[in-house]
Amino acid sequence: MNVLLIYPEFPDTFWSHTRAVHIAGKRALLPPLGLLTVAAMLPPHWGKRLVDLNVARLFDRDLAWADCVFISGMAVQREAARRVIARCKAAGKTIVAGGPLFAAEYAFFEQVDHFVLSEGELTVAALAADLERGCARRTYRSREYADLRHSPTPLWELADLDRYCVAAVQFSRGCPYDCEFCNVTALLGRRPRTKTPAQIIAELDALKRRNWRGPVFFVDDNLIGHRPALKELLAPLKQWQKTHGPMPFVTQASINLADDEALMQDMVEAGFDAVFVGIETPDPDALSECNKAQNRNRNLVEDVRRLHQKGLEVWAGFIVGFDHDTPAIFQRQFHFIEQSRIVMAMVGMLMAPPGTRLAQRLWREGRLSGISSGDNTDGTTNIVPAMGLEALSEGYGWLLRQLYAPAPYYKRLRAFLREFATPRYQAPLTPSRIRAFLRAIYHLGLVGIERRHFWSLLMWTLLHRPSLLPEAVRLAVCGSHYRILSERVTGGKDREPIWSVSTEKANMPATAGQLQLEPNGTPA
Repeated sequence: MNVLLIYPEFPDTFWSHTRAVHIAGKRALLPPLGLLTVAAMLPPHWGKRLVDLNVARLFDRDLAWADCVFISGMAVQREAARRVIARCKAAGKTIVAGGPLFAAEYAFFEQVDHFVLSEGELTVAALAADLERGCARRTYRSREYADLRHSPTPLWELADLDRYCVAAVQFSRGCPYDCEFCNVTALLGRRPRTKTPAQIIAELDALKRRNWRGPVFFVDDNLIGHRPALKELLAPLKQWQKTHGPMPFVTQASINLADDEALMQDMVEAGFDAVFVGIETPDPDALSECNKAQNRNRNLVEDVRRLHQKGLEVWAGFIVGFDHDTPAIFQRQFHFIEQSRIVMAMVGMLMAPPGTRLAQRLWREGRLSGISSGDNTDGTTNIVPAMGLEALSEGYGWLLRQLYAPAPYYKRLRAFLREFATPRYQAPLTPSRIRAFLRAIYHLGLVGIERRHFWSLLMWTLLHRPSLLPEAVRLAVCGSHYRILSERVTGGKDREPIWSVSTEKANMPATAGQLQLEPNGTPA
């Protein structure tokens, strides 16, 4: 059997880093790790091809080759997935769909023949056997959680890694916390499960064999969710870096990482130089409201600075629109981000994804207005906020303009560089990185509206922190992407007002927000 694995297009979002990807000479930020892992679970005698529509086109000859099409995606890829499904169905192909989008919304994809609604380690083998026998069921799901010690190394040979900025591995799934707005625990549980250190080393070796020399993103929802397992992993990672590196690592973790001096040091020595942290808000009442207990009763600014000074750059998520928020929250968020010197600050309006406790609560209160777009930085929301939708939208627009206009952004960037420790491992200088630097000079230093700030930053960095020049250029390029995106959200041409709720744009019934999830995260 020939299987065509298709990954739908991503829209231009905060995390797509579209402008930065273009300047880097790449086509997309990350490869589809989930599909590549599923491919490794399929029978070895099956033919397999990957078409990532973010880096390549889907040709009729690809569909003609395939007996079956596997599609995965997230909520933000909803409309792109619909287009792909329609094309595959028109070609007469059997369609299998899985991943977060379909786990939450499979009832709205009638053209899909078969759904994988829980982790592939528990379902794909049975699906493959049934496909071979011609008796595949409509849905495959399990009430259990997968043992990741049985998860295979992704089939990296299916991907053209030269087209991506960052590679990816996964060490754990699940998060011990239970934030009201987050669907991670609904989908993957609160007991983190991990792979063995040997599995991770094997995955890094596989990337190295594919000549990968760039950063690697550990996509775990919370890398420190199972600290004993992580500490067992870090020693082999340190040794691997000495013999096979340098290969910088990025991950996600909760803010209480800043409490563990030894763990931070071990992570830096293992190659980690950046961590995404969900800070959400400096308001303690809003943190209590959303059950973000791990962020309460802390000096969050000092926590961020400890991470920076250790050599872990903080990328942070922030949310406005909690019930406890007043119009003062926008100024408060801006001051917090400035004081903490967080350069990559993703600020979004509160959304309620299907299956979350937030969606269930707001539905009971009559305050759920449709399905979430999956992109909480697009200027829309699917909730009726306590402060009023117009006040939320206007304040959100003001906050984006303040954060990403060149003057305040470059001021914050320089302040960050003053306190950030030089990363232990940096990606090697390659011809492609030199070309990317020259493109950055052209786009930001010659034709960009930020050119005065850009040259000032480069001169300051060369004089005071020359070892951080790659970070300075990278973050300047990212700032250009954030500015362009924020301008589009807050007043770009050919865009509906940002206070419009996007129920119809999502092309989904409002009742989609009412989906209740089984314990394993699949719709009841």
